[in-house]
Amino acid sequence: MARDGDILFTVITPSTGNRPKALQKAVNSVEQAARFAGLETGQLEIIIGFDGIKGKTPKSAYPMRCITLPPDRDSGDGIRSLLTKLAQGEKLIFLDDDNTLKPHTFRLYLKHFNTELVIGRIDTQLAFETPFLPRNDSDSTIRPGNVDPLCVCVSRRLVMDRCGGWRHRRRDDADFMNILDWHINAHSETVVEDVVGVFDAGRSLDASALSTRQANMLDRLIEERDVPAYLPDPCRAEMLCAEPV
Repeated sequence: MARDGDILFTVITPSTGNRPKALQKAVNSVEQAARFAGLETGQLEIIIGFDGIKGKTPKSAYPMRCITLPPDRDSGDGIRSLLTKLAQGEKLIFLDDDNTLKPHTFRLYLKHFNTELVIGRIDTQLAFETPFLPRNDSDSTIRPGNVDPLCVCVSRRLVMDRCGGWRHRRRDDADFMNILDWHINAHSETVVEDVVGVFDAGRSLDASALSTRQANMLDRLIEERDVPAYLPDPCRAEMLCAEPV
């Protein structure tokens, strides 16, 4: 267990730099979860890496570092690789700038703090037909398309000392391959049913900054719902990407 005064968690956030509202929502979710768990300011750090754009620094009551990096355009893998090396927390959490944590997430991770790899469920209803990941339809949780970095709380020592940091860059399956590395090398692992995050939670807040995947989904929804094509893109995004009431 961590000693008093240690940084317990580092939240690693790659950002495109053009989603300030979504990024602020992500940081707010970290703060809410940290307060709910009773974390002191010195027990948590947030590191944000902007991909070639000097993004707007979000407000945070917890220690935060924002770093503008040379353009990488590698789905955040280069940023994760660098920020993982800079992290000081005993546990790493990977939170993209358009995702959020659930309020109980840190309390859950504290409960399993001595476990090197904790895998929780994430709400994916805003992004995929599958409502949650990982799916419980197989004996194998760690398989392609079934886990996301948002699902994971992992020991920094496991990642850095036994797995060589965040690896497998320039691959479409880099997320899965890194999680597979941790799964193979972890001395302890647990899978919990609790939902620890929401995927694409901030997708409708910065309509002009939709990812390629989000834009493709928007086009598909337009076809399915017959939304008038002459509406400006931001209006269409707000109509189609808003969270269900």
